[in-house]
Amino acid sequence: MAEDDKNNSISTSKISKIPERQTAVALSEGIKKGYLPSIKATGKGYIAEQILKIAYEKGIKVRQDSALAEMLASFDVDSPIPSEAFTAIAEILSYLYRANGENAPFDAILAHMEMLDDDSSTDDE
Repeated sequence: MAEDDKNNSISTSKISKIPERQTAVALSEGIKKGYLPSIKATGKGYIAEQILKIAYEKGIKVRQDSALAEMLASFDVDSPIPSEAFTAIAEILSYLYRANGENAPFDAILAHMEMLDDDSSTDDE
C-alpha cells in the first residue's frame, strides 16, 4: 500500500521515483492461514521505495491510499490489522481475490457490515 492517492487505484506499474514523504506498507493476507491480515513492513522515503520495488518485482498489486498507509504505518510490524482499518483492508483484499479469479473470503463480512450500517441508519430516524 503506497501513499499517493491517485484515485485509490490498484496497479502493478513501475514507479520511477518515490517522494521523500512517501509511505508504503506491506500486508500479509492472513486469511488463508486462518489469521487476520497483518502489517509486514512499513517505511518512508527510500524504504517505501524498496517495499514498492519488491512488490512490483513479485507482481504484487499495490493500492495507493495515503490516509490508510499513514494510519497502518503507525502500528507495529507483525501486528494484526487494527479494527478501524479492517473494512478498508477487507474491500482491498476482496477486490484482489476477484481480480485473480478466486472467491473473496471477505465478501460475506462486507455484506454483513453494510447490512448493519443500513440498520443503524434506520434506527437513527
